[in-house]
Amino acid sequence: MSETTPAQSPLVLNIQYTKDLSFEVPNAPAIYTTLRSAPQVSINLDVQVRRIDDNAPVFEVTLAARAEATLPKPEAANGATEEKPSVVFIADLSYAGVFTLNGVPQDQQEPILLVECPRLLFPFARNILADVTRDGGFPPVFLAPVDFFGLWQSRRTQLTATAADA
Repeated sequence: MSETTPAQSPLVLNIQYTKDLSFEVPNAPAIYTTLRSAPQVSINLDVQVRRIDDNAPVFEVTLAARAEATLPKPEAANGATEEKPSVVFIADLSYAGVFTLNGVPQDQQEPILLVECPRLLFPFARNILADVTRDGGFPPVFLAPVDFFGLWQSRRTQLTATAADA
């Protein structure tokens, strides 16, 4: 019998962690007594990648999510809406992982780092955001599934268009 070393996975998640978490309710405690309907929640999601070691294919991938809930804009007596809606809460989360790419050619690293890595981190970030908003006294914010491949393609298209315009 010959001993063989197990094949090394091309993508290894070394560790994942909450890099930054902030939850604020700027109008507390009054907002808890005046909130009569579900707030409008806007979500902003971004993926950031940085190489950790210049001599090894080790990267930190961060999934940054921001949820900002506001009260619907009340109408003024003349039928117009007020300029700025009242903020109910703001939740900022940076959830990261350290990934090693083994034997992945340079031209194939970008889709792995911007599609596969955030796909692995997403369920954990989603749970943290839901928990922190629920623990803050509001209905939990559940992030809808994200098409990271579509986002990556869209980003590439924008960069290509910007480069063509330059």
